[in-house]
Amino acid sequence: MAWIVLVVSGILEAVWATALGKSDGFTRLAPSVVFGVGLLLSMAGLAYAMRTLPTGTAYAIWVGIGASLTVAYAMVTGAESTSVVKILLILGIVGCVIGLKVLH
Repeated sequence: MAWIVLVVSGILEAVWATALGKSDGFTRLAPSVVFGVGLLLSMAGLAYAMRTLPTGTAYAIWVGIGASLTVAYAMVTGAESTSVVKILLILGIVGCVIGLKVLH
């Protein structure tokens, strides 16, 4: 169960990071609310997962999922440039996250 919660929390990290960028310094209400709710749920899930998973592993997976999805979303929406090298590097992060899960 902790792994499922951790993955969902990583996805929520991407949600709150993207919402933070769209909030324009907390001047836009809807993205600011999405940021707050996403942040609370993401941190709560990370805390729950860390009750049974090692801290370093849980944190690395949480950050890896969040960072990969955040940049992938930005590339898909055109907010960030896309290149083959960037995609390969993101896939490297994903591979490392999978490797940490396999080793656990």
